[in-house]
Amino acid sequence: MAAALATESSSNVQEMLDIEQNKSNERAQWVLNAPKPPGFWQELVNSVRETFFPHRRKFKNEHDGFNLVFTFLHGLFPILHWCRNYKASKFRNDLMAGLTLASLCIPQSIGYATLAKLDPQYGLYTSVVPPLIYAVMGTSREIAIGPVAVVSLLLSSMIQKVQDPLANPIAYRNFVLTATFFAGIFQASFGLFRLGFLIDILSHAAVVGFMAGAAIVIGLQQLKGLLGIPHFTNKTDAISVVKAVWNSLHRTWSPQNFILGCSFLCFILTTRYLGRKKRKLFWLPAIAPLVSVILSTLFVFLTRADKHGVKIVKHIDRGLNPSSVHQIQFHGQHVGEVAKIGFVAAVVALAEAIAVGRSFASIKGYHLDGNKEMVAMGFMNIVGSFTSCYVATGSFSRSAVNFRAGCESTVSNIVMAITVLISLEFFTRLLYYTPMAILASIIMSALPGLIDFNEFYNIWKVDKLDFLACIGAFFGVLFASVEIGLLVAVTISFAKIILISIQPGTEKLGKLPGTDLFCDVDQYPMAVKTPGILIIRVKSALLCFANANSVRERIMRWITEEEEQEEKESSQRKARKNTQLVLLDLSNMMNIDTSGLASLEELRKTLDSNGIELAIANPRWQVIHKLKMANFVDKIRGRIFLTVGEAMASCLGA
Repeated sequence: MAAALATESSSNVQEMLDIEQNKSNERAQWVLNAPKPPGFWQELVNSVRETFFPHRRKFKNEHDGFNLVFTFLHGLFPILHWCRNYKASKFRNDLMAGLTLASLCIPQSIGYATLAKLDPQYGLYTSVVPPLIYAVMGTSREIAIGPVAVVSLLLSSMIQKVQDPLANPIAYRNFVLTATFFAGIFQASFGLFRLGFLIDILSHAAVVGFMAGAAIVIGLQQLKGLLGIPHFTNKTDAISVVKAVWNSLHRTWSPQNFILGCSFLCFILTTRYLGRKKRKLFWLPAIAPLVSVILSTLFVFLTRADKHGVKIVKHIDRGLNPSSVHQIQFHGQHVGEVAKIGFVAAVVALAEAIAVGRSFASIKGYHLDGNKEMVAMGFMNIVGSFTSCYVATGSFSRSAVNFRAGCESTVSNIVMAITVLISLEFFTRLLYYTPMAILASIIMSALPGLIDFNEFYNIWKVDKLDFLACIGAFFGVLFASVEIGLLVAVTISFAKIILISIQPGTEKLGKLPGTDLFCDVDQYPMAVKTPGILIIRVKSALLCFANANSVRERIMRWITEEEEQEEKESSQRKARKNTQLVLLDLSNMMNIDTSGLASLEELRKTLDSNGIELAIANPRWQVIHKLKMANFVDKIRGRIFLTVGEAMASCLGA
């Protein structure tokens, strides 16, 4: 009877093992019989569809024309979604935030236009149309749209190499507008085709270094206005600017400009300190630039200081944004160069805007759609280029003011734009006597916020390669040029991406006791290795021509070391069990090219010649598709498994 029970129990165990084996085989077929992955064009169409029809799955009938139009409009204009719940109390907050924003925006816009080597009114134009477009298309509630210092410097430093703004200001302005148009085209394309990764070539560390270097260069450039120097260098590197200032100090500079500018610079910085110390006084640093403009203009007008060496803005065109459609240049020998400038400006502007938007979105706890942001930025700059605006983006300083002022939505941008529009129509004549030194002091007062010493230290502490990109961008901008700084930052960032993505990383896995997890035996020394089976995880995201041979050689080295270790241990036990199976965990590998396939084929042949079998666990969609297309699955006799655990169970069971 006992024998019968034992036989029955044994048969039950065997039956359960057979069932489990069948289930494992069935799950392996899930991997092998996966549908064909989407091709490039299908992914492109899907990305555009996701951008414009984000809610299309909610409708049962996708062919319903009304629903398609409805979802398209909702995808393109987020204002249609949140305006239904917009209340009077929110408008009151947005109104106050918008007016506070305008008080800071007007003097800054005039100053940034001079930094871009354009007439002052172009800065004001850029604070009207782009914010209105963004208000209906953007997803960030706090971001304040308009001209910014870094992009203004970038445009002036690069376009003046194509056209001298002093020799031919009209041609220079046309090139700026053309660069703005191209910047908008690139930005909209990034969003439509979900190419946001192109913005990430400028890593966070690179942006920190670039912004800090640009801030110092901008500050040095403002010494021209602060000292009242009539002739100044067009170069942007620190050495050339310092040399130009030093030479001017011995000849032509105006002490009156310097005293006036420094006085109001101290006033603005003091109000900023008070506003930071007492949060209830947030409005004080916001209105300080406008107060400085009003007081200094009155002072110059009443004392006639312009007759005694104080340089003033003089004429600013009044009225609405004029059309500039016919000023955009699509023909000529410099169009290609201007398009490149537009691309660089697009990337830098988006990097700054998305960084600003995401920081405030995380504070408020809502999602910022990066693709919609890019589309919104692109369209606002395209329309802006048609209405005498240059490249606009989100401003760090003004967005912070908008946030502290209690804004509830993008309506604050609309209020700001209308206020600037009214100022353009009625108050530009009052700015005739505004001193240039005040504009310089306003720009300089905004620069400390662009230099983040704590972030420099954190980057150094966390990642030395990131710090190299950061410091490379910083010194590149400071001692060479803006474009050299960007090039250095992008080059180092690209090098890091390539090193990380294709480095021939492999690790030997073992099973953690009491779990079903297989982990790196170096990281977890307690992980148990299975005799006769070598489990190797390929860490590279891409197995390609750059790393395929290195990965293969490392795997062979692992096998040799494992066999030597097993031979040493087995000689002590007077038993020997060589490696019989190599199991590759490909869960980290996203894709493989023909060189990668060739290296796997060579590895298989080498293992076969040594009597070792090869198996693969958890291959990704593109990888298993290419392995099947290359007939590699048949060559390893179908040893493809869903997980490492199932591969181990199948091999041990066999």
